[in-house]
Amino acid sequence: MSARTRLVAALTGATLVVAPFAPATAAPATPATAAPATVAGLPAVVDVRTGPVDGPTDPGAFVASYLPPDPVPRDEPPLRMPTSYPYQPDLRVYPQAGRDATDRNGTVSHADLAPRLNRLMERSDRVSAQVVGRSTEGRDLYLVTVTAPEARAETARQSAWRADVRERPDRAARDTALRAGYKTPVWMTANIHGDEWEGTDAALRVIEDLATGRDRATRETLAHHRLVFSLTLNPDGRTHATRTTSLGLDANRDMITLATPEARSYVRTLKAVQPLFTADFHGYTDVLQVEPAGPPHGEGYEYDLLLPHAYAIARQVEDDVVAADIDGNTSYDPRTGEATEEDTGFVKIPYRDTPSGWDDWPPVFTAQYAALHGAVASTVELPLGRTGTTTTRADSAVDVEVAATTMTSMIGYVRAHSDAMLANQVETFGRGVAGAPKTVLTRENIDEVPGPGEWRRHWDAADDQAPVHLPRAYVVPVGAGQRSASDAEDLVDTLLFHGIEVGRLTAPAHVAGTTYPAGSYVVDLHQPLRGLASSLLGPGSDISAEVPGMYDISAWSLAALWGATVDPVGATTDGPLGPTTPVDADTAGAPGDVPRGVRWVGFDLAGLTDHRALNDLLDQGVTVRLTGDGRAVVGPRGRQAAREAAGRYGIDFEAVPRADWTAAEPAEDLTIAYVGDRDDRLSLLALGFDDLVAVSAGGIGTSAALGRPTGLEDADVLWVGTSLDLPAGSAGHAAVASWLRDGGAIVGRGAGAFAAAESFGLVSGKAVTGDAAGNGIVETRVPGDVLDDHPQDRGFVYPAVWFTGLGRGTTAELTYGSFLAGHWSSDRAAKGPAAADGQVAAVSGERGQARAFVFGTSVFFRTHPRGGLSQAATAIHWAAL
Repeated sequence: MSARTRLVAALTGATLVVAPFAPATAAPATPATAAPATVAGLPAVVDVRTGPVDGPTDPGAFVASYLPPDPVPRDEPPLRMPTSYPYQPDLRVYPQAGRDATDRNGTVSHADLAPRLNRLMERSDRVSAQVVGRSTEGRDLYLVTVTAPEARAETARQSAWRADVRERPDRAARDTALRAGYKTPVWMTANIHGDEWEGTDAALRVIEDLATGRDRATRETLAHHRLVFSLTLNPDGRTHATRTTSLGLDANRDMITLATPEARSYVRTLKAVQPLFTADFHGYTDVLQVEPAGPPHGEGYEYDLLLPHAYAIARQVEDDVVAADIDGNTSYDPRTGEATEEDTGFVKIPYRDTPSGWDDWPPVFTAQYAALHGAVASTVELPLGRTGTTTTRADSAVDVEVAATTMTSMIGYVRAHSDAMLANQVETFGRGVAGAPKTVLTRENIDEVPGPGEWRRHWDAADDQAPVHLPRAYVVPVGAGQRSASDAEDLVDTLLFHGIEVGRLTAPAHVAGTTYPAGSYVVDLHQPLRGLASSLLGPGSDISAEVPGMYDISAWSLAALWGATVDPVGATTDGPLGPTTPVDADTAGAPGDVPRGVRWVGFDLAGLTDHRALNDLLDQGVTVRLTGDGRAVVGPRGRQAAREAAGRYGIDFEAVPRADWTAAEPAEDLTIAYVGDRDDRLSLLALGFDDLVAVSAGGIGTSAALGRPTGLEDADVLWVGTSLDLPAGSAGHAAVASWLRDGGAIVGRGAGAFAAAESFGLVSGKAVTGDAAGNGIVETRVPGDVLDDHPQDRGFVYPAVWFTGLGRGTTAELTYGSFLAGHWSSDRAAKGPAAADGQVAAVSGERGQARAFVFGTSVFFRTHPRGGLSQAATAIHWAAL
């Protein structure tokens, strides 16, 4: 049993049922119908939970033994598609789950999908199926393609044309054969939220109709298009009736961070399919809701190319669903803004009907992310919702009918307008390759936009989109100008996974008084996916004054939050920086190095991967010491382990004087007790802290009162991610106080962690929590000593917490500066960004042998702010010394 599997059992006290997990990395494979394989001699899916499947289960209670070996998806190659159609493997058949949520609403279970697809492939040469990944618990993720059969030569021609559309848009625009013969892909996806079931069943119905239909419209559709379906993007959640994946993460918030195998599979599939149009089916909003979204509109999109057809598709769906007169369906009442059983003739279209709050600003969602890959995209919300934990059979039947009608309507629109939509997709990529300036739509130029025009009257340039100024490139320097070499390499790996083109300077480049050494990475925004590249790396904007509220996070810049130094350079109309050579997954970075002929070697503890390497070495029993300037040093007996770590993590060790080794403090393989949620657990694991013990205030108090172990006995540090309320004088408080006197430490985030540390006399002052919905990127400064070896000048907050009136012995380690990007309302002045500016954002304190460190920034938010994760690891090791 692996260390992580043992950890899962320790955290949950649960029974493990393990089944195989292996990311799908090869060309379409043919999984055999067989009993599940084994991992380390155990039967292989991990079904670990602390509550019943058919009861209200906290998504954070789900823990899976699988975690990516590295939080950066560098080992998952591009998805290889079939070389001809049909492609019809014998899909592996899974046993029915003992307690499956689909039993209650009558929708199709994941275990039923493979048999149904196998039967469909036996009946029709139009249907192909392949496995494009596996879920956290090991269930296959299916991609189904319905199209007229293609010989190898035809499939190769289609692949070449698809590449031309993206990589050589000028050629594609002139290629009459491409325009006449390219089978434009339409991609329908469903069930990324596991407890939103019906899109899967609707997709199956549409697939069956397409597979067997003999009418002219069906034959012509399949001759000129590939209709592609992802039946369930989250089969674990489908089975357990949870919105999240089994890691407790929402995959429809994970398209940028890529912390879940489900999101990574989506991105790999999107790149391989390159859809002209895509729709993702969700639920439930009381009335059918079809995007495009309302303001604020994201800065990376080409709206004049996306909105005409996106809005026209939504309007056609509205007309077709109303005309279908589906018994039990609802309508949208524009007078009240609510759903009604009255037939009003409307569904809800956020672009038309929602002034704000259902927006396309963050690219973390499927549809918004897909639009940055050149697709017209829509999120579809089905109307009738859950009663308890699932939908009823009657409501599910209505939702399936609504979803199938919507899919058929969308396919029909694309069939009729694919020429114009393809021209727009080619133009999208062409603008990127040419580095064309971004043109903002105004009342003066909006009528010049070709295509369906009803959308124009809803566009308000003052509210919908501000001018966008793009740099020529983003440079990720190497050498002395880089804060963290490991974070820089991880960032580049992530960009490559997203499909972003990256180059390396072959000679030094001099730009605006700065010299970037040869080998520095360059993300030139003259590239097809320049909208995605600028969305990932750009600083974003402060949109607090634009709309009263946002649907989700409002800032996500990898350049600002992932620990690496990244510089915007020039303007999009400038010339190139200098000669570069392309980088791919095989050439990004280099194996790490350990210098020969020296006895003591070390590396900077600046980035997330550095801390993973440190914890790996400590887990092996290697003696590692931490220097006063933020390095980890290994002695002669650890050289072999250092060489292995250099290769595994790509870290360069450097020679270290013996005096530095002698003066350094020994590091420990830490056991961390934690009270918190899935963000705390997964972030600690991502940093390599795999000896974790889940505790709670109630558990500590009850155990201490009964004289039982509290969970702190073997712990070196107590991480507090939520709260630890142990009243003074209680048995639990006394137990923690005794543990602290023996050298324990408290580290954590937020007002709850500050209150815990203060209750034991480790810090003093007042914790102030900003506006609860305020989130984004904020300037930070490092006045203290703990974080100053590898300082960062940006942090993420959701919400911000700051500390005032610090008492004696409480040290300010981090302070806030200006709010840079996101949405943080200033309506409540005492809770707004101006109130936080200049305040203390992190504190430390000591009392006797015990130490404490508390962050006011959101260092562990969805494992996303990688720079925050490394700051937390630094604080943990400092507190444990």
